[in-house]
Amino acid sequence: MKRAFLILLLTASSVLAWADHITGGEMFYTHVGANTYNVTLKLFMRCNSGRNFPDPAVMSIFDKTTNQRFEDISVRISNRETISLTNNDPCITNPPEVCYDVAYYNFTVSLPGSPAGYIIASEVNYRIRGINNLAAGNQVGATYTCDIPGIADASNNSARFSGSDLVMVCADNYFSYSFAAKDADNDNLIYSFCSAYNSTTGGVNGVPAGNPPYSSVPYAYADFTESAPLGSKVHIDPSTGLISGVAPAAGIYVVTVCVSEIRDGDIIAVQRKDLQINITDCSIAAANLEDDYMLCGTTRSIVIDNRATSPLIVSYEWLVFDPAGTAIFTATTPSLSYTFPVNGTYNVQLIVNKGQPCTDTARTKVYVYPGLVPDFNATGVCINNPTVFRDQSTVVSGSIALWAWDFGEPSVFNDASNQRHPVYKYPFTGDKYIRLIVTTTDGCRDTVEKKITMIDKPPITLAFKDTLICRNDQLPLQATGTGIFTWSPGSFMSATNISNPVVSPPVSTLYYVELNTDGCINKDSVQVRVVDQVTLIPMNDTTICSGDTIQLRINSNGLKYAWTPAAQLFDPLVQNPRAVTPATTSYAVTATIGGCSATAAINVRAVPYPVARASADTTVCYNDAAFLTAITDGNSWSWSPASYLSNAGALNPVASPPRTTAFVFSAYENTRGCPKPGRDTVLVTVLPKIIPFAGNDTSVITGQPLQLQATGGVKYNWSPPYSLSATNISNPVATIKEPSENIVYKVDVYNRIGCYDSAFVSVKVYSSVPTIFVPSAFTPNNDGKNDLLIPVLAGMKQMVSFNIYNRWGQLVFSTSAQGHGWDGRINGQFQSTNTYVWMVNAIDYLGKHYSGKGMVTLVR
Repeated sequence: MKRAFLILLLTASSVLAWADHITGGEMFYTHVGANTYNVTLKLFMRCNSGRNFPDPAVMSIFDKTTNQRFEDISVRISNRETISLTNNDPCITNPPEVCYDVAYYNFTVSLPGSPAGYIIASEVNYRIRGINNLAAGNQVGATYTCDIPGIADASNNSARFSGSDLVMVCADNYFSYSFAAKDADNDNLIYSFCSAYNSTTGGVNGVPAGNPPYSSVPYAYADFTESAPLGSKVHIDPSTGLISGVAPAAGIYVVTVCVSEIRDGDIIAVQRKDLQINITDCSIAAANLEDDYMLCGTTRSIVIDNRATSPLIVSYEWLVFDPAGTAIFTATTPSLSYTFPVNGTYNVQLIVNKGQPCTDTARTKVYVYPGLVPDFNATGVCINNPTVFRDQSTVVSGSIALWAWDFGEPSVFNDASNQRHPVYKYPFTGDKYIRLIVTTTDGCRDTVEKKITMIDKPPITLAFKDTLICRNDQLPLQATGTGIFTWSPGSFMSATNISNPVVSPPVSTLYYVELNTDGCINKDSVQVRVVDQVTLIPMNDTTICSGDTIQLRINSNGLKYAWTPAAQLFDPLVQNPRAVTPATTSYAVTATIGGCSATAAINVRAVPYPVARASADTTVCYNDAAFLTAITDGNSWSWSPASYLSNAGALNPVASPPRTTAFVFSAYENTRGCPKPGRDTVLVTVLPKIIPFAGNDTSVITGQPLQLQATGGVKYNWSPPYSLSATNISNPVATIKEPSENIVYKVDVYNRIGCYDSAFVSVKVYSSVPTIFVPSAFTPNNDGKNDLLIPVLAGMKQMVSFNIYNRWGQLVFSTSAQGHGWDGRINGQFQSTNTYVWMVNAIDYLGKHYSGKGMVTLVR
């Protein structure tokens, strides 16, 4: 049993049901005699969408010669039906529900003869929302049309699409769906994707359509276009109307297919079907093969895959039959890999899940006739002129029986032919991608594509448009392009039919060139001016400062120039070069036009800059002064910046900068001819301010080593030297053997150039063993006296902790930093008079642990 392959069209998700409008449509007609046509408009809508078909709908008829309105006809719904797929197939995972309301509008119209024919159009309300291959934004309308040809083919019956309207596509799975049409006149039919039409009336039902041409809906061009509405992996067969490939992600996609009716090599009408395909997250357990496979090139080997993918497929059986119908090969692999022994038309059969649920069978033909090479050439690249295409395909087996041309003109639909050597006139310029499909008498088919570029006139490139020559000179004119050249006037010219003739006119002459490329003609011209001498007027002699750059200038009609001395010039071959002049120089120039030349000279006098020599850079201490000096042969001078100088106009000012500053000395001499100053610079580096530090005041026990530590400089000197291990280092050790109320040590701190400042440290010396003194009371009243409770360390190297507790044993203050104390506040609140317990832990200078505790009274 071959299961029907279903592709779900024309629906939107239930979430968007409130916005559902029309989900697709088409228009077709039958000729019933005497330029009279029975026309049908067919519209689709999702079942139970809550929307209504237009009733009546307006059919607008336009003459294609002028696109002017001929008639508007109001048509009521003639018939309605509901179509659906009600039985869920157990071999389809996640099958959707498929149900549509269909409305038919039938009417008959008689039309007078028209050379170009007629377009019948009907605009309807908005399409459904949320279409994935359209640009996000507002709702989009829809216009449905049919095409009635002119007088010569007025008895035409339109092609009518014959495929099912109940179809389904599974996301990211291979699918195929036929847009095939039938034609009662047996015209040749060519299929293509084309633009879905927008509406012109803003989505209002029951009003006439706007005049053609109709605009395209806004495609999401990053991934989808009118020629690729389902993405790059889905294609349409131009000969059969079969669309196939790997489906994009789940969603709703508008797809429009145009079928061109070709009669006697000409397209007489184009009919359209517009559908919105709902792609769902489903898969089908099926055997799905292409209609045929072509081995028409250089091999007899093939690999065939099942194009349907589903987790329900568990087994494969492949059979290959020779042209006589005898099975010659079997396989049970997911893919068939086989090399055919001889030429012929073979049959291949695939059965999936044989003898199990969801079994399915597919059959296809394989045409094995290697040696077909499709090819063609094209002559004529000018728009509105004939472009001739010649088939140059070759074949080993059989002969070529059918040709299907697509000339690649995107602006029209009639760019196709089934002749062997067709002729086509392109209406617009640009790159055209031509496709030829050839089919042999053995059934082999292959495709070739090429690009040609159409032009309105061939490009001409001239080496120059206007030039000078000297009388009696010979000048080659240089034009490039593809085609036949013709020059005029032909006098004094070596040849008139080449791209690069040589001319020697006695007087100025305007030469014209014409380029003919396959009937396309372009024209251009070259002005050749003839002179008998070269004009050369130099600038006046001048004076500059020695070593400066000057631009030399001349007024000349010369074509070439040569300057000397070349070593002092940036480019000695240009008309107005720049020159570096360290000493007085005479610059000579020769200007030429062919055999004519002229010379001139420009004298440039170089005057030295005024001498300006300033004293060497220097370094000073913070807030110190620097003495600047300068020497010059100028007659005036100045220093800057002036704000930090005692006298900016003196040769030897005193500088008092607050920070490192560059002082510039400028000298002027206004009698020799160099107006620019000579300059020199003195950098006065100001060292940072010295911040001396001798350490915090402290207390020790007699005989205890005390490590002093000074910072802020690069050199130190301590005094008095009493009990110090050294006086010229930053960190001497003091060992004091006698108790003292206060010993003050001074340290002078020097920077790298000898500037200094001083700091002091006080040391109290106790005669007791190492201990910690804590006052019995303190008065935190912010009078500057006894405001903090601070432990005094005597002979201690480190305080581990100093904690204070209230009468309930709660910790109210804690520190391990020497010199820190309690200010009498708990959580930021001042405390009233009360008694507290203190506990201290420390390590003395011998490394022994010390602890103590006591009472202290806070007095307010």
